[in-house]
Amino acid sequence: MKKTLKDYKFKNKTVLVRVDFNVPMKDGKVTNDNRVNAALPTIEYLLDNDAKVVLFSHLGKIKKEEDLKKNSLMPVAELLSKKLKKPVKFVNSIEGHELEEKINKMKPTEVVLFENTRFADITNSDGTINLEAKRESKNDSTLGKYWSSLGDIFVNDAFGTAHREHASNVGIASYIKNSCLGFLVEKEVAMLEKCINNPQSPFVAIIGGAKVSDKINVIQNLLKVADKILIGGGMAYTFFKAKGIETGNSLVEKDRIDIATELLKNSNGKIILPIDSAASASFANDKPIFSADQNIDVNLMGLDIGPKSIELFKKELEGAKTVVWNGPMGVFEFSNYAAGTKAVCKSISELAGAFTVIGGGDSAAAAIQLGFEDKFTHISTGGGASLEFMEGKILPGIDSIQNK
Repeated sequence: MKKTLKDYKFKNKTVLVRVDFNVPMKDGKVTNDNRVNAALPTIEYLLDNDAKVVLFSHLGKIKKEEDLKKNSLMPVAELLSKKLKKPVKFVNSIEGHELEEKINKMKPTEVVLFENTRFADITNSDGTINLEAKRESKNDSTLGKYWSSLGDIFVNDAFGTAHREHASNVGIASYIKNSCLGFLVEKEVAMLEKCINNPQSPFVAIIGGAKVSDKINVIQNLLKVADKILIGGGMAYTFFKAKGIETGNSLVEKDRIDIATELLKNSNGKIILPIDSAASASFANDKPIFSADQNIDVNLMGLDIGPKSIELFKKELEGAKTVVWNGPMGVFEFSNYAAGTKAVCKSISELAGAFTVIGGGDSAAAAIQLGFEDKFTHISTGGGASLEFMEGKILPGIDSIQNK
């Protein structure tokens, strides 16, 4: 068991909080504040307990010098200030005298947000540009030690990067004396552990998305605990090909056909594939052509599960007590090929008394976009992290936190 916020007294302590403010931006404005809202319970708890709160996060991909301007966290500081109804002091640096002075002068219940941690990936400690620096993403020990020196307690509340070994999570936790999980990460771990490690039967997993290669380890791990695994999305066609079914121009990973064959062979009938498809002559939002069965015409590509598959999946979900869903059933960005994802989303949301979890990523985006956000037990904030958790992997950002 990892230490949590309830294991510490925070009065007059400088608390370093790794949050996930990797939010979508347009014209210098935050366009979706879900991740900011998700961090509020931890921040407000610390403020209520008279802490000095120092926040930091990554934002976007930082690969070239132009990225330094468009990926500043300053707009997030302004948004957070409105949500907390108090000033959030923004520091336009990730290290150095200005940051240290701001933190040293903090009083209890004050909030400082410093600049994008990934700026360290293309800058040296003196601020000069070095596109090969990678100090954050390669967990530079000097940087992790420096950041740890800025506070008394480290709180990791960024589940979205928990599967990464970075200076801003593992680095700090390695050098600071006191560390714990924030409320968001604590909840993520509890929800996913209940779902994957201690599920109530019948346990149905729904796995979609484009590629089998992205989900091989997930399927292998879930075969140990799930009663059924429903496969949708582009990855279904690699399984079709493994069974000798005609896939037309559908997405097929030829180098993964042997693995798909092996998974089917070892599944003891747990893997359930679609029985028809919504197809198109091109990768476009054209009117769907529905296949009569699993076979797809040589000139068509499958872009969604078909109406017969929707009914099959709905039936297979009946009576489920635990459901985990990761990956859409089709190209849900195209309105004509969103029916499968919508139907699965709706079916899960209507299961009475079931423990239902969405493992982040595109399926989480779909559920929120379709208005089902409040109909699930839990929607993960970390696609990559939840995927690795479902694979049975240890997440370094969590593993590095002190045990109780």
